[in-house]
Formats: sequence, C-alpha cells, structure tokens
Amino acid sequence: RCSPRRGGAACPPAGQVRAAFLRFFEERHGHRRLPSAPVRPRGDPRLLFVNAGMNQFKPIFLGTVHPRSELAQHRRVVNSQKCVRAGGKHNDLEDVGRDTYHHTFFEMLGNWSFGDYFKEEACSMAWELLTEVYEIPRDRLYVTYFGGDPSLGLSADEECRDVWLHLGVPASHVLPFPLKDNFWEMGDTGPCGPCTEIHYDHVGGGRNAAALVNQGSPDVVEIWNLVFMQYSREAEGNLLPLPQHHVDTGMGLERLVTVLQNKRSNYDTDLFTPILDAIHKGCRAPRYQGLVGDADLGRVNMAYRVVADHVRTLCVCITDGIYPGFSGAELVLRRILRRAVRFCSEVLQAPPGLLASLVPTVVEVLGDAYPELTRNANQIKDIINENEVAFLSALERGRHIIERTVQQMEPSTNFPVEVAWSLYGSLGFPLDLIDLMLEEKGISLDSAAFNELALEDAKRKAGGPQAGQAGNTNTHLDVHSLAQLRSSNVPATDDSPKYAYTLGQHGQYEFSPCQATVLMLYRDQSLQKEVGAGQRCGVILDRTNFYAEQGGQDSDQGYMIRLGQQDVLFPVESVHLCGGYVIHEVTAAETLHAGDQVQLFVDEAQRLACMTNHTATHLLNFALRHVLGDNTEQRGSHVTAERLRFDFDTKGHVTVEQLQQVEQVVQDLIKKNEVVHMAEVPLTLARKVQGLRAADEGYPDPVRIVSLGVPVESVLTCDSEAAMQTSVELCCGTHLLQTGSVEDLAIISERQLVKGISRVIAVTGGQAKQAREVGQCLAMEVDSVSLRMKQRITSIPEMQNLSKEVGQLTKVVASTAMPQWQRKELQTILKALQRTANTAIKKLELQQAEKKAQILLAKYCNQPVIIDTVPADSLSILMKVVNQLCDKSPGSSVLLLSPQASGEVLCACQVSKNCLPTFSAADWAVAVCTQMEGKAGGSPVVAKGSGNAKGMQGALTTALEFAQSKL
Repeated sequence: RCSPRRGGAACPPAGQVRAAFLRFFEERHGHRRLPSAPVRPRGDPRLLFVNAGMNQFKPIFLGTVHPRSELAQHRRVVNSQKCVRAGGKHNDLEDVGRDTYHHTFFEMLGNWSFGDYFKEEACSMAWELLTEVYEIPRDRLYVTYFGGDPSLGLSADEECRDVWLHLGVPASHVLPFPLKDNFWEMGDTGPCGPCTEIHYDHVGGGRNAAALVNQGSPDVVEIWNLVFMQYSREAEGNLLPLPQHHVDTGMGLERLVTVLQNKRSNYDTDLFTPILDAIHKGCRAPRYQGLVGDADLGRVNMAYRVVADHVRTLCVCITDGIYPGFSGAELVLRRILRRAVRFCSEVLQAPPGLLASLVPTVVEVLGDAYPELTRNANQIKDIINENEVAFLSALERGRHIIERTVQQMEPSTNFPVEVAWSLYGSLGFPLDLIDLMLEEKGISLDSAAFNELALEDAKRKAGGPQAGQAGNTNTHLDVHSLAQLRSSNVPATDDSPKYAYTLGQHGQYEFSPCQATVLMLYRDQSLQKEVGAGQRCGVILDRTNFYAEQGGQDSDQGYMIRLGQQDVLFPVESVHLCGGYVIHEVTAAETLHAGDQVQLFVDEAQRLACMTNHTATHLLNFALRHVLGDNTEQRGSHVTAERLRFDFDTKGHVTVEQLQQVEQVVQDLIKKNEVVHMAEVPLTLARKVQGLRAADEGYPDPVRIVSLGVPVESVLTCDSEAAMQTSVELCCGTHLLQTGSVEDLAIISERQLVKGISRVIAVTGGQAKQAREVGQCLAMEVDSVSLRMKQRITSIPEMQNLSKEVGQLTKVVASTAMPQWQRKELQTILKALQRTANTAIKKLELQQAEKKAQILLAKYCNQPVIIDTVPADSLSILMKVVNQLCDKSPGSSVLLLSPQASGEVLCACQVSKNCLPTFSAADWAVAVCTQMEGKAGGSPVVAKGSGNAKGMQGALTTALEFAQSKL
C-alpha cells in the first residue's frame, strides 16, 4: 500500500508511488508494462516534444499502425511517460516558477485500452487504485463527466455518470461539465471523446467542495483524466463514431505525490526537495521557503523553482538526444537553459557551473525510473557547462552592442527594433533583459514593431519543413476508411515482391515483374470503386513490388499498365504505407476500376540508386562507430536516389583524419564485396543480438535483419559476437546483394546540427568518383596559386588579382561537391594564402606610400598645411601616404587628392594634433568632397572620402581656404 499519511507520519516516497501505479495495472489487471518513449517525438514532425503519454500510441488511435508491428499487438498497456511542455500548443515555460505547480518536464502515469475495456472497467480500476491502494479518503474525491452539447447533437455521458454512482461515489460528488472541460480532442481533426476527471480536495474536513471543481482553486485540483475515445472529428467539424473504442488515461506523478505526501506544492515533495537543497548549497541566496507573488521578495523562491524544474528538463532532453540549438525543440531547450542560467546568476547570485552541478542530484531522484539518465550524466554536465559559458559570453557581447547603439542614437528615439531582433534571434539575448536595460537608460523599444518581426519570422519558419504536414488526402487513409477496408475483409497489401530481385550473370540487377489486382481506390478521403480519367487518386492493390516510403528511404517511382492495354501508362508518383495497406499515388490516364488487373513496373534506375545508398548508409554507420567509438549512436537518416544523409552523436567536430579513416573503412568493405544477408526473424529473437543497432524503434514482427558478410543464422546464435565486428541492423529497406556494387563512397559534407549531433551527407558510385575528380582539380588549382604566391611579386595590381583568385577559389571549394576531408584541407591552405596575400599587399602599399611621401616631404619641407594631388591605386594607399607624411612632419596637416581613370577622385586627410580641436579632419574632408559632389567621413584626426573629377580644382581651393580659416 502507498497511502497519504496524516499527522506527521512518514510519507510514501515518489519512487514507491510510481512503482505502485505500474504494479497495480500490470499485476492486478493484466496490462503490459512499457518503458517511457524518449521525449524526442518519433514520426510526428508537428510535435516539438512528447507532451503526453498517448503520443507514442497515435498510430493505434488513427488506425494507421502496421498490423504486423509490435504496437498493433497491444490491448492493455501501462507506463510512466517522460513529458515536456514548452513551446508549441502546450507551452508552460513562462509560467514555471511563478506558481507551485507548473512544470516544463513532468511524468505522466497512464493506462490504455486499445479496443479492449471501456468506461466501466476504466473507472472501476481508477477508483480501486486511488481509494484502496493509495488509500485516499473517498470524501475528498470528486468526479466530473461530460454534460452534453446540443449544438453538436451530443447528449450527456450518462453511462459514465452511472458507472461512478454504481461504484459508490455520492451523487453530490459526481458533476457534469460542458465541452471545454470534459471533451478531449487530439487536434482539430481526428479521434476524440468525452472524458471523466477525478479531482482532489486538499482541505477536506467533511466539507462539500463541489462548487470549487474546475474553478481554478488551488484547494481543489484535478489529479487524473480518463479519456474515452469514441468519435472522430472530421475536417468539416462533424463527429463520426470510431470503429473501435479506446481508453487513454493520464495522471501527473508530481501532483499525485503532492496529495500522497500531504503537501500543497509539488516543489515540497521528494521529487524536488533534494534538488532545492543542492541549489541552496551552491548559491548565496537564503533557503527556499515556498513563497510566491509579492511575498517572494527579489523573486528568490521563483528562481529556486525555475532552476529545479529546468535542470530536470535539461537532463531528460539531453539524454534523449535533444541538445540546445537554433530551431525547433533545440531552440526551446536553448531558451530553457538560458532562462535557468539567468536565474542562477542574477537572482541566486550563484557562480557559473551551478546548473551542471545539480545533474547528479537529478540522476539520484529520477535515475532508478529512467536508467538512461545515469548512463549519460557526464555528457549532460558537459553540454550544460559549454552552453552556459557560451550564453554568459553572449550576454556580455549583447550588453556592449546595446551600449554602443544607445551612444549612436538620436535623443528621444526608440531603440532600433532591428538591433533588438538581432540580439534576440542571433545571440539568444532574452527580450525582458533588453527591456530592462533600455528602461534603466530611459529608452523604450517599439514592441509592436518587434512583434511584427517575430510574426514574419514565424510565418517564414512555418513555410519550412512543417508546412503541409496535414498530408496528401489521396495517400493517407483516414481512420474510417481503414476500418471500412478491414470490415470488408480487404487484405493488407502483400509487399514482399519488393524484395524479389537477383544478380544476373554479368553483375546486373534483375527485378521480377509483378502482376496485381486493384482492390480499392482512394480519393478525397473516401474509398471508391472507380476513378475517372485525369483524376489523382490512391490505388490499393492486393500485392506490389513498389517500396513505400519508410525507414528513412524514399519511395519507389514507376508506372502500372492494365493487362491487355500496353499503351496506356498510369504513372506512380509516390508510394505510402498506411495500416498495412500500400497506397500508390497515381493520376489516372483512363478510368480505373476496382477489380482491374495491372502489371507494375518499378523505375529500376531509381530503385537501384536507393538500394546502393541504403546499403552504403549501413556501411557508413558501421565505419563511424569503428572510427569514433561504440558510443556513436544513429540519430536519423534519409536515403534518396541522389545521396544519403546520416545524423549521429558526436562529442566534437569530426577531424580531417577521422573523415579519411571513415571513408577508408567503407572502401575496404566495398573492396571485399561482402554478401548482404537478409532474413525475417521474430522480433524477440532479433532483440537478443549483441551489438544490434537501433533496436528501440517500432518494427513489425517478424522483423527483417540486414547483416553484411555474416549469415543471419550465425548472428542469431546466442554467443555470437558477429554484430560487434560487422554491420548488423534491423531494417525494412531494399539493399544491394553484395557491397561491391556501391563502388565508392565520398562524404561531401559534415557539420554539427547542434552541440553533440553531426550530420554527414555522402554520395556513392559515379557521383563519388566525380566528387573525387573535382577535389583533385581544385587541389591542383590551389597548388598553382600557392606556387605563384611564393614568387617575388612587386606589382600591387598583380598581388590584388592573386588575392581575388584566392577569394574566388575559397567560394568554389565551399560550395562544390567534393570529399569533405579534402575541402577542410584546402580551406585551411586557402585561409593561410589569403592572409599571406593581404600582408603582401599591405607591405607593397606601404613601400609605395613611403616613396610618394618622401617626394612630397622634399617638395613641401615641413609646411603647416600640405595640399596636393598624387597618383594612387587605391584609397588605402592614399591614406598610407598621408599617414607617412604626417609621421615624418608631425606639425603638418595634410590633404591629398588622387584622380582615378574612372573619373572618380579619392580624398584622404589628417590633421596635426597641435591643431585640435579647432581643426577637424572630418569637417575638412566633407567640405572638400561636397565641392566635388561626393561624400566623406571620419574622425577629428583622420578622414577620407571621394567625389567627381569635374570639381577637383574647386576642391583644392576649398581645401586651402578651409585650412586657413581654422589655423
């Protein structure tokens, strides 16, 4: 038992509360216990973070789960899910710290039924757990149910109400509420249904607190929500009954522990108190007292809550592969880290490093439930420390920028909104800090203009990868269509023919033909038996040799023809898998009917290119682990016919030598021409393979194993270490039959996406060969420039041309597809050559300036004002002549003009320090250049400008008159 203790007795620790929940559903009610999914969402680009326990089960609710997958076998499930709500629709970030119950990271205890039990069993189990296992007094619990909505034609959920009454809950504690409180929806469309919530009265004492339920009272709080998914909201807004009913429940562990430990604040439970104690030891602030609002002087208690909450979020996110960065979830995490750092330094007066020092305490609190935290503790500390140092440096830079901008501003004007946006977007400078610093200086920021820039930025980003994520209505089957197909006994598509290919005698791949029957057509979210000519639709066949987009590999393309009608092609533009059905996106050339017999033709060149790149991806994965270490984990990949992309964990930048080593390992495997072994095996057996890559993804059962050089049977033997010595992966993709067909692999790009995650892009075969040839050509060009740079060049134009050539080569090397190791080498050489060229030009200009200065010095012999025209190739040389002359004749003020072949006149001047402040170089240059219809600028000592040759004579007169008037 795990009950709340009154009267000061020992409280159940949070770990015991969590364990009791999981054990109750697993042992008493036959639920399968699942581990928490990572907080990085898998396969849902609309989500920044996993923000609810149900996220990983969406394919079941939507009906799109593959019937052979492990997920599809679940009927009753229980788990404790790590959740993050920050950014996006569910954003608690700015509320965290202000009160005692908002969090960015929390744990969601949940139990699910997928077409198994429904309202009666769900309510009964919940009541049994709360009142018998946790021993929460029944008179403190209130339940709500959906009171109906006439506008939607929905009556009150009396079935749910009656279940609660039957369980013995008093009628005064069973309360109806409208749509906004007791009807749960996944999104604007999709599965939804009424819910029932269980609320707890912290005060108790026999009172009736029904009037406080759902009123925002801190005394009466919701602790558990039971959702009954029985409808689907359509795009038009109407509700249709779901073909299968599901139960989705969620109870926040933090709130439950608060109840069971007889506390009024989540931060007073043992999920937080060890962290708060550790914060106190590491800072100069008084101990945490739980104060909020005006009572919290100096926001010290708020700072404690912010830091305690945020460090938990940072630990969990970094462990699950989300690192502070510049877009999406990474950007949100960066803001969370920076918010925590600011409260540490500005409010708690803590030295740098406090945040990272809290990691061991977080691991101590959460490590038993989530052992991955323990394994990654050192990496978490390193990433937090590195980001803290970078932020403190950015704060310092930002302060300097604000100071400089304010000095240059006209009086009584708003702070430039573009500068504020640059500080916020580029340096991550918090907006409230910008406001605060400007307020101290009596300056304001135009908030409306700033918000407009933020809106424009949001719109631009919305047009990026997440645009159009609603999906194509002809290739993504909706939940009702899927149910209709199954109820009509339409079999799932047999797509095993996609693996039916062999190697011919001469090394060419031969793809077996495939004949199929059209089972159903899908258009505008409805199943149809016939589609007219010119219409775009999804075609569902009984079997197919087309590969549907999955596992990071692009779908096949090609065409189909009707049997007996060879001259009419139906082009297949894309192929998708949905709930076991393969949907071919086709524009009908003629009317297409269910029952038509068709022959399928895959674009063999495109398929073979994808096969090559997918096998190369496995080689690359193995090579990276071999060179960088076994801790190198895959974070994502994408295979197309043109290239392959691979994301992986890394502690730092990959060096030139490491890139060369990785390529060499791949080359060796290609030369060995290893056989690519593939076989389907039971998932439970596959998971036992030592050293297996990516075994935590969602796979069908049985699952396909791809092993390079070692037969799958050998890999599966219990004591085999074959998977440690070669590439062995679970993979549904199409692969080459021998590695030699890859021919070559060149990594043409490597960069860090965020701290700790690198992305490489590689090409294979002829493209790799071409990249190497281009690299060799560019290396020869760089060598040529290097040789010329070593020759004794005395002409400034010649050296400037060489410098320009280095600049152009630098651009070409940066943008051309070539081996990345070679690109890095050439960039290092070009950088040094550019420095050499710049130094040589300056040296030659100085020599030329000295000669011209000597001539002028002899001509004017220390006169107080020297005004003349001299030939000079650039303003830089002219300025150097002026500087040299003034150095040799300190009492002289000098202004020189230099007419150019283009008709422009260059102007440079310097005023003797003896003449300041009466005589200003900037004013002198402006007066002279204005006479030539030009512009000038500078300081009181030196200035420069330019104008038109037509006004040069008048400018010389103006120069003399201006100088005489000031001396």
